[in-house]
Amino acid sequence: MTDKATVDLSGPAQTMLTTLYLKARDAGLARPVLGDTFAQQAIERLDYDWQQLGISARWAPLVTVRTAQYDAWAREFLAAHPRATVIHVGCGLDCRVQRLDPGPEIAWYDVDYPEVIALRETIYPARPGYTLVPTSATDPTWLDQIPADRPTLLIAEGISMYLTAEQGAELLQHVVDRFPSGELQIDFYNGFAIRTQRAHMLNRRTGSKLYWAVDRPEDVLARVSGIRPVAAVSFFGAEPYDRTSAGFRAARSLARVAPPVRNALQYHRYSF
Repeated sequence: MTDKATVDLSGPAQTMLTTLYLKARDAGLARPVLGDTFAQQAIERLDYDWQQLGISARWAPLVTVRTAQYDAWAREFLAAHPRATVIHVGCGLDCRVQRLDPGPEIAWYDVDYPEVIALRETIYPARPGYTLVPTSATDPTWLDQIPADRPTLLIAEGISMYLTAEQGAELLQHVVDRFPSGELQIDFYNGFAIRTQRAHMLNRRTGSKLYWAVDRPEDVLARVSGIRPVAAVSFFGAEPYDRTSAGFRAARSLARVAPPVRNALQYHRYSF
């Protein structure tokens, strides 16, 4: 008998198990990139054989650099807007609301598939100002349920590539059109990463397919009106990358001679 939560996920939703596991493993390192102790606690609450993922802690930076970058940008937004709305779409099992621990004036919404939200409810505690929204990100109605009376931050980490360009642009445009002001913080794979998706271990295992390729901020600006670029960095150019192991940092020199590889993973930030 066990009082741990049972995991029953398929398709893209499965990828959140790998990202959660790598964040937990990173937290146990002597020099972590993210240091997410909440992720360590979360994997202890799940009835799952983590060894079957077949992935080691050395690959954690592929996840933790991105998450640490968006944590830093989100903190900047919340510091400038102490009374704001945060919408974390495709939240998976990420512990961002726990890591950032926003103040009582922040209205925070975590959004994901109903089965993911149900799992979150079993392993994470409720907190004031925190709402779970069980829906697909592409449902056109869920955003209209969120009050549009504050500056709003949309965090979309690890979701754009699973959407078509049309679906992704429609989601971003809906946010810009509905809320008075705010930011879009979203990551992308470039065309090279999308074209080589069959080589991605995680996609092969989950049967997921990737669609939306973005090579530069101009690709997004051409599809979404009313936004202004604030920042755009690659995996290798993100500030948290400097906290990775010596082996990972050495890869930056190799990537400099191969722009498609250097820019495969992109982290963007836009204001509206």
